[in-house]
Amino acid sequence: MNLRVVAARVIANVMSGQSLSDCLPQALLQIPEARDQALVQAICYGVCRRYFYLDALLFLLLEKPFKEKDQDVCALLLVGLYQLIDMRIPAYASVAETVNGTLELKKEWAKGLVNAVLREYQRSADELNHELSNDLEASTAHPEWLINMLKKAWPTQWENILIANNEHPPLVLRVNQLRNSRENYLTKLAAENIQAHAVPETLNGIMLVEPMDVMELPGFKAGDVSVQDGAGQLAAELLELAPGLRVLDTCAAPGGKTAHILETQSELELVAVDLDAKRLKSVTENLQRLHLSADCIASDVAKVEKWWDGKLFDRILLDAPCSASGVIRRHPDIKLLRRPDDMERLCQEQLRLLTAMWPLLKPDGLLLYATCSVFPRENTGILSQFMKDHTDAAEEKIEANWGEACEIGRQILPGMHGMDGFYYARLRKKSSQD
Repeated sequence: MNLRVVAARVIANVMSGQSLSDCLPQALLQIPEARDQALVQAICYGVCRRYFYLDALLFLLLEKPFKEKDQDVCALLLVGLYQLIDMRIPAYASVAETVNGTLELKKEWAKGLVNAVLREYQRSADELNHELSNDLEASTAHPEWLINMLKKAWPTQWENILIANNEHPPLVLRVNQLRNSRENYLTKLAAENIQAHAVPETLNGIMLVEPMDVMELPGFKAGDVSVQDGAGQLAAELLELAPGLRVLDTCAAPGGKTAHILETQSELELVAVDLDAKRLKSVTENLQRLHLSADCIASDVAKVEKWWDGKLFDRILLDAPCSASGVIRRHPDIKLLRRPDDMERLCQEQLRLLTAMWPLLKPDGLLLYATCSVFPRENTGILSQFMKDHTDAAEEKIEANWGEACEIGRQILPGMHGMDGFYYARLRKKSSQD
């Protein structure tokens, strides 16, 4: 089995519109060795992270573009270039294995072409990089439309966002406070020579200095800790949870916030709803590992007649579907998959969900609106529009030591506090006496 071909087939699938989370796990299943799995995963994420640079580089190296039926060869060349540029694999091995990959693709005609392109890059790397230095897409490894949208949204910070998007994300843990304290868990890590430090903006967050296999973390299997970025850990605290409350977690998969809600306050009734039954399974698996339980329902949460029992909620978390523009460092394929015209569809969905959830909230109840987007149109824009149409909605300001205060809510930009990009806003439902 040629590992470069496995990676190339995944990249070709991403180029045709599939997400890494859909196609990479299936590819890894055919690889028996964990070390080889790690190599393929590193190549796939790396190529997606550097795609717009690698693609521009390949354009300079080719006399003519590949036909649609040969996108697998194109992907194989991207894999080869990425190895030469960003990996510690000896160049001769990278070239040889990539060239041999054409045989496994049953495209022997491409063997000479792949060899020639990779050798030419080795000879002309400095000249090629100089030629691309003024190409904004290539030099930032982002599509032009996304760069322009970031410039408009964050005119003084867009360059920092692009840099943060291209960085490797840290491994951040959430300590299960039902089983342990953050201080005690840090002591456990130190005893095993695992370097880590607290994430001060959170109550239970820990950042590892070096990433590692989570299954090797002390107490992971037993439910002592979970993997969750610090920005995502803020949701449970912002909900102002208390014993006896009835809480709705919408768009709940994969379940990090669901579990954190129950770890923060176990004596409440939690209903978790997600449209995707397959993804909802990950919520139940997470809860089982952590010895927690919730009423998990697979449904379109906005179609309340299909799942709601008529009992109002004290708290609602709306983790709205969005552009995911704040988590590109964790999901670099977003740069290839997202399109500028997605924004209108996403904004309509966000407003649809928010409008549908509001009647389910008790008077004086709290709704937390969250996205992993950095675009105001999906955040303050949606909240502003919603509040104009709902006079019983009042913003409850978030006073915090993280992010930036917005007209409504609070925004964390990618890399701030070492966190992913996230937006939060809280709406209190006015009672009839207000």
